[in-house]
Amino acid sequence: MTHDTLVFTAKDVLRLLDIRGCIDAVARTLCAHEAGASRGPVSCGLMLRDGSFHAKAAAVDMEGRTFVAVKANINLPGNLTRRGRPTIQGALILFDGDTGQPLAVMDSIALTSIRTAAVAALAAEHLSLPSAHTITIVGCGEQGEAQLRAMCLIRDLRRAFAIDADAAKAGAFARRMSDQLGLHVEQTANLAAATSVSEICVTCTTSQTPLLYRQNLHPGLFVAAVGADNPAKQEVDATAMAHSRVVVDSLAACAASGDLHHAIKSKAMTEQDVHGELSAVVAGRIPGRLRDDDVIVFDSTGTALQDVAAAVLVYERAAVDGVATRVVFDDRPPAGPALGAR
Repeated sequence: MTHDTLVFTAKDVLRLLDIRGCIDAVARTLCAHEAGASRGPVSCGLMLRDGSFHAKAAAVDMEGRTFVAVKANINLPGNLTRRGRPTIQGALILFDGDTGQPLAVMDSIALTSIRTAAVAALAAEHLSLPSAHTITIVGCGEQGEAQLRAMCLIRDLRRAFAIDADAAKAGAFARRMSDQLGLHVEQTANLAAATSVSEICVTCTTSQTPLLYRQNLHPGLFVAAVGADNPAKQEVDATAMAHSRVVVDSLAACAASGDLHHAIKSKAMTEQDVHGELSAVVAGRIPGRLRDDDVIVFDSTGTALQDVAAAVLVYERAAVDGVATRVVFDDRPPAGPALGAR
């Protein structure tokens, strides 16, 4: 018996995966994880001549069915200049963990962009002040746009500041987002001034040196630091981390690759100083914000649990929407040899 595998392009993913739906899907998956209904997440990587390769995997039990997702990305920083190709490219495979069937193959970049913003918004939903109305976005690329859209869904934002190393990019971002969101978005180069009047700050850059220091953190501020996803990157200074309540998406991953990594390396913090993982906060196992004057940093490197949540949502919505190309991978003749893994 043969089975169809659905193939989703980036456009398909963007059509089927909305931020609000992804926020809710990630919340359900994190609660399942806390209930012991998951395996992983695990990750591995290796260096290439011009960049790096990284793979993440996790399995989650949902409504009596096991889903497994494996996401593989290649990051080539000079790719755009040398070859006219994107810096990051990749694919995600979603499996039925009970039958082994590959259920879907999908573009991982569109999916990752949305789920990264959804996870930060979920963290803000639990950790930022409910009265938050001003936000600073540091990094005005595709992820900065997704982050601002996501944060508008969970807080009544009225004002935003846009900051980027490329001033023209920040200006274009401010004009575009102001028009599209009906929000006053202001370009600025003064990060200290912007954060001083913001209740939420999102850093989504490729910076290898800190952007936020202890003096930038005022009582009540929530910071979502989502740019540092390898040991070379850093957005929040180690001392700033040590003087904040730190919540992570994965303790192991952030200790190895996130802003937490630098705080531990400098001996400003230990893993035991971390308040906890987001899954524990969402599931209610540990409290989120304890006081209005808490400074909270959410350190996020991205995990395969988040990928499973988003991928399953795309797959299930396609069953209703009908958007996808169908292929058959297991098309060998029934009497053909059974080849084992090697």
